[in-house]
Amino acid sequence: MFKKTFLFCCLILFIYLPVFSQQTVKAPLVKKTTSGNPIFPGWYADPEGIILKNKYWVYPTYSAPYERQVHLDAFSSPDLITWTKHSRIIDSSAVKWVKKAMWAPAIVEKGNKYYLFFGGNDIHDDNKEVGGIGVAVADSPAGPFKDLLGKPLIGKIHNKAQPIDQFVFKDKDGQYYMIYGGWGRCNMAKLKDDFTGFTPFPDGVTFKEITPKGYVEGPFMFIRNGKYYFMWSEGGWTGPDYRVAYAISDSPFGPFKRIGTVLQQDPKVATGAGHHSVIQVPGKDEWYIVYHRRPLDETDGNHRVTCIDRMYFDAQGMIKPVKITFEGVPSRPLKK
Repeated sequence: MFKKTFLFCCLILFIYLPVFSQQTVKAPLVKKTTSGNPIFPGWYADPEGIILKNKYWVYPTYSAPYERQVHLDAFSSPDLITWTKHSRIIDSSAVKWVKKAMWAPAIVEKGNKYYLFFGGNDIHDDNKEVGGIGVAVADSPAGPFKDLLGKPLIGKIHNKAQPIDQFVFKDKDGQYYMIYGGWGRCNMAKLKDDFTGFTPFPDGVTFKEITPKGYVEGPFMFIRNGKYYFMWSEGGWTGPDYRVAYAISDSPFGPFKRIGTVLQQDPKVATGAGHHSVIQVPGKDEWYIVYHRRPLDETDGNHRVTCIDRMYFDAQGMIKPVKITFEGVPSRPLKK
């Protein structure tokens, strides 16, 4: 009798247990209220954040060994929370001179076209190696982008600055400048209207050095209340000391005297926080810093993820140190 009862109970459990299990594990949908950090999955670094077509866009480096780092993805969002991936907006098949290390993109919208600037090949000797900073063009911020020149825009080493980590800055008068450089040196050059080359400055110099003390790489510039804020990365990109510093000037050419550190690691959150960009909500004194960092206890130098946090100023216009978070930022739709 006991054996029959036991078998009957087992049969009942076999029939109904899946139903009970489904009811137990099924959870209500929870609406996401903050972006979370990282803001999208995958190993991505050196993010350029920008607003295009009334959406937030992020253009990062695909973080991998240089030989596999030969394409770029982009991400767009209406509200900083929900992100759409745009895969392979450009790769080395569209840029024949790039053999490795396509990285640190910057983007500009001009004349209904989108111009994507990028580093390629990680050159160390411009007499023996082909590479430097390239430019591509597309009709959409999602690409596909095509090589504009068929060769680097900057393929030589000027003022001992490695041609990497370019940022394109639009001044108040509409003039575009390229600010770039690795190896602890930073140059500024005046771009031609069609982005095919550079126009010398009045003194005849084409590549003007503007290196502030402590500069390593990753320059970025913006204007707030008539002042020029110049930001850059310091330390080693694979180490925990990677960080962002800044200076303020009345001119885009400086002089830039280091004021302090804006972004750095938090041993409770992440290490290696650096190589950033800044987004301003149009018409508002509302600022966000987009950057990469390395998860705690990670030893692979390429494991970097893209994050976003708020950036604030004090009453004197100084940038307050940024608190890096796991939560990220709340939803911030843009007005149409």
